[in-house]
Amino acid sequence: MSDFAISRRGVLAGSTFLLASTALPAALRAQTPTNGGRLIAAADSEPRNLNPAIIASNGVFFVASKIVEPLAEASFTGKDGLEPRLATSWEGSADGLTVTFKLREGVTWHDGKPFTSADVAFSALQVWKPLQNLGRVVFKDLEAVDTPDDHTAIFRFARPTPFQLIRNALPALTSVVPKHLYEVSEIADNPANTAPVGTGPFKFAEHRPGEYYRLEKYDAYWGEDQPRLDEIIYRVLPDRAAAAGALEAEEIHLAAFSAVPLADLERISKVPGIGVISKGYETLTYQLVVEINHRRKELADRKVRQAIAHAIDKEFVVKTIFLGYATASTGPVPRNDVQFYSSDVPTYAFDVAKANALLDEAGYKRGEGGTRFALKLLPAPYFNETKQFGDYLRQALAEIGIDAELVNNDAAAHQKAVYTDHTFDLAIAPPVFRGDPAISTTILVQSGIPDGVPFSNQGGYANPELDALIAKAAETLDPDQRIALYVDFQKMVAEDLPLINVAEWGFITVARSSVKEVSNNPRWAVSNWADTWIEG
Repeated sequence: MSDFAISRRGVLAGSTFLLASTALPAALRAQTPTNGGRLIAAADSEPRNLNPAIIASNGVFFVASKIVEPLAEASFTGKDGLEPRLATSWEGSADGLTVTFKLREGVTWHDGKPFTSADVAFSALQVWKPLQNLGRVVFKDLEAVDTPDDHTAIFRFARPTPFQLIRNALPALTSVVPKHLYEVSEIADNPANTAPVGTGPFKFAEHRPGEYYRLEKYDAYWGEDQPRLDEIIYRVLPDRAAAAGALEAEEIHLAAFSAVPLADLERISKVPGIGVISKGYETLTYQLVVEINHRRKELADRKVRQAIAHAIDKEFVVKTIFLGYATASTGPVPRNDVQFYSSDVPTYAFDVAKANALLDEAGYKRGEGGTRFALKLLPAPYFNETKQFGDYLRQALAEIGIDAELVNNDAAAHQKAVYTDHTFDLAIAPPVFRGDPAISTTILVQSGIPDGVPFSNQGGYANPELDALIAKAAETLDPDQRIALYVDFQKMVAEDLPLINVAEWGFITVARSSVKEVSNNPRWAVSNWADTWIEG
């Protein structure tokens, strides 16, 4: 497609025929995949850094996963829930000290240079281990990557590292970047972080701040089936109501990550030519969590934390805030993770009387006006649901005599207040469970996490017994034994309540019916879309 910059009007004009064609009679529509066309998707944020090797987050993946590829991708049908990408096979040693990857041949970077094992070694040692928000935990014991030939990479660990963990980390934590572009300057300041160069089916074309990202088909893509689409446009629509309107007006094809408000789903599902799809987020479970600052004397008391847990009506939250598109949580591992989830944990039924009794027992009697003490409550600004839950929690705490002051910040100020300055008492966060507790969950409760790490234990909670269990699980090689340890982990977290898990949810995709091959893997919104096409 065109190499020239396109205006917002140009984006819409380019989509007019494309979307109008969906009105053709069914008999005239293509019945087999067709090539060409421009897919326009809503984007509710504009990441400053588009390098998923540094920032493993869905906001980055949504755009960058079409450009920068991992070693493997999640799959509904593949062995161990994976399918090959830049690696064609992976094997762990019995002692947990090595993992050998066989890499795909005939792959080129978007600038024409060959992809080799040197790129994987550089990415692992220079980016994932020291810089990536989640890789710093998973690859902390990686000490070397041997490259005996251009298509073999042997990861060597200083301590036994479970192959189960490495395998579970492949989709989210192994995005490979080109060594030849990154070794010439400071990695954090490299221009490829904002204009990425990858091996994926689409290459970065341009970004107009406040308007759109534009990706173009990469004609030399390694896949047997070349990418179907010519272009992908991410139109910046931070207002979720605007995404719904753009879909109905046939200005965009697709809104992922619940960009259409939940309250609009029933109505929009009845609009001809639009479908509502819940599939495709199975390995991207979001969790609604109350983070607790244990430096606060009252909150360091387990009875107070238990009282807060009993004051939360989880079923009300699921039905009223999430409109049924969520599930009440029992603990730190979501129900839909069949590998690690256990229901055998302490639970806290909604019981205001019990909550009040616990606070009385803890010595926090109601004072004048019925208030026991006051707290500062910071809801994360990322989703409507987290902000709505903030309003609900303030009211729920008032019922048990806790006066919660709501403090609403933008994303940058919220992250600084909670994860760097610790100027909060309670915070509301939506961490993501990424298929293994060691990837994104234990970090929420283990002690010793440096200041400034988002979605980590910055509440000052320290439990030596829990830390020891986390450390043991991180070194246990036998998969069954490791799962058993994480069952104990769930019990301990639910019992001691370093944080409170409230609900868990997957997202919703709303798409024009002309878009095909939607949600065909468990990370579809953040996968490469090579096989996605538009019926026209």
